Amino acid sequence: MSIRTTGYAHIRLTVTDIKRSRAFYDMIFGFPVAYEWDDDADEQTKEAMSFLFGGVIYSFGEHLFGLRPAASGQDGFDENRVGLDHLSFAVADASELHLALDLLEAHDIPHSGIKDIGAGLILEFRDPDGIALELTSPPATS
Repeated sequence: MSIRTTGYAHIRLTVTDIKRSRAFYDMIFGFPVAYEWDDDADEQTKEAMSFLFGGVIYSFGEHLFGLRPAASGQDGFDENRVGLDHLSFAVADASELHLALDLLEAHDIPHSGIKDIGAGLILEFRDPDGIALELTSPPATS
């Protein structure tokens, strides 16, 4: 017997600097904010929102994506350690990858360039904490 799932509910990344990470994810993805921590909220609200751990949760489609400011500034991402290897976001087609490439270049964000891996196209880059991110599109059509 195995557990039957219908997808994932959310993903949350631990970051070293929530302001820096929010600026990056807002600029790159522009996801709408579902929940965010408010330092000026009353204690009852802060308690109700404690699941945010001082961070933010974005909404896109049926999914949630969060950032949690809990790692020390000394810590760093390493896809060769146990845990996350990379996070890949789907885009509609190759034209979206080219728009993303232009955005990354406009903001001097290092990237892999668009790669054809047979099953599709990918564009790899990293967030401010070095977390490996990828955009994936269906194969290019002729």
